[in-house]
Amino acid sequence: MSAGDPFHHVRDTNVWEIPGFVLDALGMTSYPALPTGLTKYMVLQVVAVVLSLVIFRGLATRVRGGKPVSGAWWNFWETLALFIRDQVVRPSVGIPHHHHDHGHDDHAHDAGSHGHGHVHNVGGSAVVAGAHAVAVDVGHPADKYLPFVWSVFFYILFCNLLGAIPFLGSPTADINVTGALALVTFAHVAFFGSERSGPVGFLKALVPSMDLPGPIAFILLPGIWVIEAGGLLIKHGVLAVRLFANIMAGHTVLGVFLGFIAVANGPIWGIVMPASIIGQVAIGMLELFVAFLQAYVFALLASLFISAAVNPH
Repeated sequence: MSAGDPFHHVRDTNVWEIPGFVLDALGMTSYPALPTGLTKYMVLQVVAVVLSLVIFRGLATRVRGGKPVSGAWWNFWETLALFIRDQVVRPSVGIPHHHHDHGHDDHAHDAGSHGHGHVHNVGGSAVVAGAHAVAVDVGHPADKYLPFVWSVFFYILFCNLLGAIPFLGSPTADINVTGALALVTFAHVAFFGSERSGPVGFLKALVPSMDLPGPIAFILLPGIWVIEAGGLLIKHGVLAVRLFANIMAGHTVLGVFLGFIAVANGPIWGIVMPASIIGQVAIGMLELFVAFLQAYVFALLASLFISAAVNPH
């Protein structure tokens, strides 16, 4: 890691940067090195996974059995999860073709008429309270794809938010991390599409239906298939680049504002220093918004790609 590299603070390293006064207190002259084979972003990704497990196992425990969630902390995470379900996955994926669903109201009506009780909606299930209480599944067909979309959304969100903590960093500012996320998304899109239409059907569906004469179809369709397959790969590649570029750019801007203080000399320092601090705070608040926004955009695009795969032309 070179001090002359303007991007060294936002790149992955095998050392952990800590404040200078902590180094002095510990009698150290250099940043502590991580064990061989580990990097800072590897450790932070494990932290993001642990945060996801702890938070959502706790949330799952609290909603088990249809109990309402209480407390601002748990309500916040429940709201985010329901937002991704109701405003991202269900509208984007819709109801896959050939799937007949009667909707929440029909299920609830049937449950109420046969169970002679009260119908409550609890986390996507209608629970009929009364002498003959039964649980009726009223889940949306698109909920099948929720576990994957939830996973990438909250994993990306936690990776992004870790960058708001001084001396940590955002693993999503590394193209290798976002590239792996895009690759996993592509694998799930291909799997869901193949599961829906079969491997051959999924590949054939890349080409839209066109009423072409035989000889022209023989010439054009292979070329169109290559273009569409290439477009599918490019779209997932853009997923990686978009997330990486936005997170990397935000941290770079923060580093530039901080660098103004270091390079300013003389009387101008008294002007540059407070202006840089104000800029740091403003950009930092914007970074918090971007952390949520980029996780949302990734989840939305992943849902749209899944929709295209399970709802062929």
